Amino acid sequence: MFEVVARDGMARRGELALGHGVVQTPVFMPCGTYGTVKGMTPQALTDVGTQILLGNTFHLMLRPGDQQIARLGGLHDFMHWQGPILTDSGGFQIFSLGDLRKLSESGVVFRSPVNGDKVTLTPESAIQIQRNLAADVVMVLDECTAHPATYAQARVSMQLSMRWALRSRAAFDKTQSHGGDVVC
Repeated sequence: MFEVVARDGMARRGELALGHGVVQTPVFMPCGTYGTVKGMTPQALTDVGTQILLGNTFHLMLRPGDQQIARLGGLHDFMHWQGPILTDSGGFQIFSLGDLRKLSESGVVFRSPVNGDKVTLTPESAIQIQRNLAADVVMVLDECTAHPATYAQARVSMQLSMRWALRSRAAFDKTQSHGGDVVC
């Protein structure tokens, strides 16, 4: 649940209550790409006031694998971090693959940069992967629009992302009993 607790002109401060704690917004969110924030222990993160971490879905699904993390108790146990975790959808990392990916209405197919395996990521599988990671906040799969882009290109990209968002939400709602608080 999100609640605005203060306003100053157009600025606002809020509280986002999640299963693993309350996050004061706005907030700085360190990135734990492979299930760790480089050079920092979970205690050091707590000591500097970290409220929420970002886990990278793309990298974690490829190595060590979302199902392996699920078997180990989810990303919180894997990272030894009991505060809130937000996972991204993997969309930006897929975008960065350039010509190594094939995008369609159904999702994206690409070769794993880890081992060359063919990987398919759909709005539904992105949600399932994040559910396996047991994140507090999961993100919908989106297409990152290339820059520069014409108005027409940006519109087509946004429309695809919106259709994927609807599919992501439907997948999230079907798995609501599996943990996780929020889909964005």
